[in-house]
Amino acid sequence: MTALRFFAVLGLCLVLAGAIFADTLRAQNREVPYWATLRFDEVNMRVGPSQEYKIDWVYKRRGLPVKVVRVRESWRLVQDHEGTQGWVAASQLNPKLGVLIIGEGLTELREEPAANSAMRWRAEPGVVGELIECRDNFCEIDVGGRIGWVAMERLWGVGAMEPDAP
Repeated sequence: MTALRFFAVLGLCLVLAGAIFADTLRAQNREVPYWATLRFDEVNMRVGPSQEYKIDWVYKRRGLPVKVVRVRESWRLVQDHEGTQGWVAASQLNPKLGVLIIGEGLTELREEPAANSAMRWRAEPGVVGELIECRDNFCEIDVGGRIGWVAMERLWGVGAMEPDAP
């Protein structure tokens, strides 16, 4: 009887793992362009879509948003906030949405999606956060557990996508 339970639990675990893996693959095979984030603390950007190509840049920022502009097998041509483009293995990307604070000076994370709402925190350009939702030209973000609303114009990693010509 315990062997039967063991195999039942093992089977359930395999089904769940397969569903999670398939979900991640589907998320990375969306119509381009789309937003993604870097999955690891260190991600290599290459000049071409294979490990045979030289590494052009090494990102050291888990959660950094990138725009996926082209898909080729298990590789994605991505663009960062500075316009730099290169190839990243799809396994290095996370479909979870993130944002990067851009612009000059500190920006305020507010309690509600309004410019006159109470300020909760301040963040400087270059801060990376998780995107929760957007409305009324503001986006709610989570920066290390500090949640607040930021004006959309101060964020890179949100907004409508326009097809790019790679």
